[in-house]
Amino acid sequence: MASPTLIIHTKRLSASVDAFAWEPDPAGCRIQLWFLSLLGPKEAVKALWARLIKGEVATISVEAFGKARFCALALEGPRVWRFFTARLRAAAGYHGVLVPEAGLYPTERADFLLLPRRLDEAARLHYQFLNRQLDLSLHPNWADRLWERALDTGEAIALESHGLRAYRCSPNPVVLADDLRAGVRQGTLHVNDADTPHPLPR
Repeated sequence: MASPTLIIHTKRLSASVDAFAWEPDPAGCRIQLWFLSLLGPKEAVKALWARLIKGEVATISVEAFGKARFCALALEGPRVWRFFTARLRAAAGYHGVLVPEAGLYPTERADFLLLPRRLDEAARLHYQFLNRQLDLSLHPNWADRLWERALDTGEAIALESHGLRAYRCSPNPVVLADDLRAGVRQGTLHVNDADTPHPLPR
């Protein structure tokens, strides 16, 4: 059975949505978009991108159910959003993806947006972001444990999404360092005999 068609509208413009991730805004009156993938005529896709970047409110509707939600890009500021495009094989087909800097690797931000293609990629991607951005020595063998910990502590939160998986991650370096020391002492974190352990911060 085909998935319901998602459409985004804003003042006479519309395009299909094949993937997006969101969370409620603090006021609760609309949703904040953290990722958006658009399909449609080139002019419509690019015009929608320009309006969303300016902070304009749009509507996402599910044609099959007649439901609609007001939406806008997360309040990251226009300069941190990146727009990637590709022409599709179909005549007049165009694909545009809006993603914030926080979702790109490498990013210099302490918080980040995780967009794994598959669920089993999440731990590895999470480790890569942590290892680059935090002043902590981490071992690749800890990737699964680090990911489980992030979910348990709320340092990684799953966003509502369609067509992909998305997580907002806000690691706490001080608490993480304490947990790593405790894990090594308790034997829940270790390295293979063939590997050289990475020293933990003192």
